[in-house]
Amino acid sequence: MTERRKAKIAAISCTHSPFTPPETHRWILDTLSNIPDLTHFGHLGDVFESSAASVHPNEDTHTLSDEYEHGANLLRSIRDVLPNGCNRWICTGNHDDNILATDPRRIPRSLRSLVDWRNHPEFGDEFEQWHWVPYEKSRKGIYKVGQCLFYHGFDCSMTSDELEGLQMMQCAGWIPFGLTVRGHTHRPVEPTQSMRTKKVPLPFWYANVGTCGPLKPNYAKRKDTSMWGAAIIVVECVWDRPSRLNGKCWDAELIRMPQ
Repeated sequence: MTERRKAKIAAISCTHSPFTPPETHRWILDTLSNIPDLTHFGHLGDVFESSAASVHPNEDTHTLSDEYEHGANLLRSIRDVLPNGCNRWICTGNHDDNILATDPRRIPRSLRSLVDWRNHPEFGDEFEQWHWVPYEKSRKGIYKVGQCLFYHGFDCSMTSDELEGLQMMQCAGWIPFGLTVRGHTHRPVEPTQSMRTKKVPLPFWYANVGTCGPLKPNYAKRKDTSMWGAAIIVVECVWDRPSRLNGKCWDAELIRMPQ
């Protein structure tokens, strides 16, 4: 019998350039440098803050060009510490998607192609070095490796990791013993089994990698950010989709940045 290919995956989320704290950036690079044999690395979205595309008033003084330059440098520094041949992807986040959204309150239609980060080679074509997954609550918005699904996230409620994880499992065709991993809420969550009732488990798990952006941004001064934190998830799994008869074919660890 042919031995199944194994994957080793690391993922982060929500760096919100240009507001990524330098100490968090260093922690990401140091941590990734000490994870051997990575086959995949994912950024689960909100690479950019996208202040210029916000419908909410703000007093940020930087430009989209500043965000793109910072984001390109951050992605390049991560790519430099990854093994050769490592599969790299980015799940477009809601902040990233705001730049391209068909919403005249954000970027006027006539300017969207002009501000699209993919049309700016002056940043060294870094954005073309990554596979971009669209921001969609559908199968298209998922990056899949074996039983593991990665996406950005949509809802922010306290129960949304579990509920939305089940919704995305449905989009993917219900993968028994599957794991969904997302960001968006900025709240790290250890790999946790979904429950039908308090005593009846479901054959699905969920996790959240939190935020590698600022823990007290200006827009959240009146919000409770006590549960926010930076984390990297490391998943080892069978690369191809295993048979349901094989059971759970992955292990995952959430590495939290000390605060």
